Amino acid sequence: MPLELLARAINWMTDAVWGPWHTPAGQIPGPLVLLLMGVGVYLTLRLRFVQIVRFPQAVRTMVAQRPTGVRGVLTPFQTFATALAATIGMGNIAGVATAVVSGGPGAVFWIWCYGLFAMATKFTEAVLGISFRVTSGDRLAAGPPYYLRDGLKRPRLAWAYALIAGVAALTTTPFTQPNSIAIVLDSQLAVPRWATGIAVAILTWLVIIGGIKSIGRAVEKLAPLKVLLYLAGGLVVIGSHASEIPGVLAMIVREAVSFKAATGATAGIAIMTSMRYGLARGVYANEAGYGTAAVVYGTARSDRPGQQGLNAVMEVFVVSFVTSSISALTILVSGVWRSGQTSTAVVAQAFDTAIPGGGFIVAFCAFLFGYTALIGWAYYGEQFLEYIFGVRVTLPYRWIYCILIVFGAVAQVDLVWAWGDLMNGLQVFPNVVGVVGLSGFGVAAARTLRKRTRQP
Repeated sequence: MPLELLARAINWMTDAVWGPWHTPAGQIPGPLVLLLMGVGVYLTLRLRFVQIVRFPQAVRTMVAQRPTGVRGVLTPFQTFATALAATIGMGNIAGVATAVVSGGPGAVFWIWCYGLFAMATKFTEAVLGISFRVTSGDRLAAGPPYYLRDGLKRPRLAWAYALIAGVAALTTTPFTQPNSIAIVLDSQLAVPRWATGIAVAILTWLVIIGGIKSIGRAVEKLAPLKVLLYLAGGLVVIGSHASEIPGVLAMIVREAVSFKAATGATAGIAIMTSMRYGLARGVYANEAGYGTAAVVYGTARSDRPGQQGLNAVMEVFVVSFVTSSISALTILVSGVWRSGQTSTAVVAQAFDTAIPGGGFIVAFCAFLFGYTALIGWAYYGEQFLEYIFGVRVTLPYRWIYCILIVFGAVAQVDLVWAWGDLMNGLQVFPNVVGVVGLSGFGVAAARTLRKRTRQP
């Protein structure tokens, strides 16, 4: 009973933040949905569609970037890989699957829609991470607390963000990621969820105990591997159901703007439901608006904010238009989204329809996705709590973070994701104040990119 009451309270607060809201005039999106889309559109216009105009340059930057010989901890590629590792977690498998199952196929459209505008948001966050990083001895710190404090001159807002984001990192990621890993390993290999929790906790501790340099070395190898493996397997599944692709794409668009969804929702509710799940999972998948991008991109050995901004653009593209699309399309073209399964289990079921033992591929990818996200987010939370409590919190934080992974593996899945949505939503509000208020730095970085392109 206490757990049931807690779940109801968390779900109520999550719905209050994300919506849809019920009004006498009908359903309207929640405040965070409107805020995130509004900020993304505003920054896209102010940056003159940098994510589209500079996309070829972003691709070149991603594959041929080098340190510029200035202060920093990681190479530009290591920061990109670390950000990608932290961002491409179980939200791209379990989160997207949950969005489709709960919100209908139309949720996929809103994941794509938010991803397009989110590129501009994350470009600005990465630029601010470089512009307002702080060096103290051999330590380097960056992120929203610093640009809210030093750029916007709002120290109380910086403190509030650090507290919310630190608690979110400590109480969300160690639950959502191992929970989904444990579910798929249990369904595919009959591994007890508690055993998965212990194993993942130990493996996470072995990396994060060495700090950001250890994390950077690990993820620059694992991040590309997990994307390529999942992409290859997903394309086989989608290709084997190629005849279904036109109908599925039409259904995604139709249900995104429909007043009556395929899930049986009544008039007026369907479009808001698909928006709620699509945008909630979209932001959970690419993390634009969280401010976490500024933490890792600010550690780069680079003096070019625009370069890191382009890396952030590519990060969102890979997340929202590659890995998230693979998850969504595989379960839609195979038809398993109506099977009653959810989370990683439904994606594994989709892979099984085309690849003998395909569920094992999903299980391995789920482990890589969740594991790399865990070690990336461990650093984020550490930085936020260090801002408030100082470096003395670092070692206890790392141990507590790993211990919570064990509990996360056996937690109730619906409660886990609802809590994740709530905490991530609260984290967004103070961050976007800084992103919008300091967006002039993003404009300047985008202008610098245009100048570099014109040079012979």
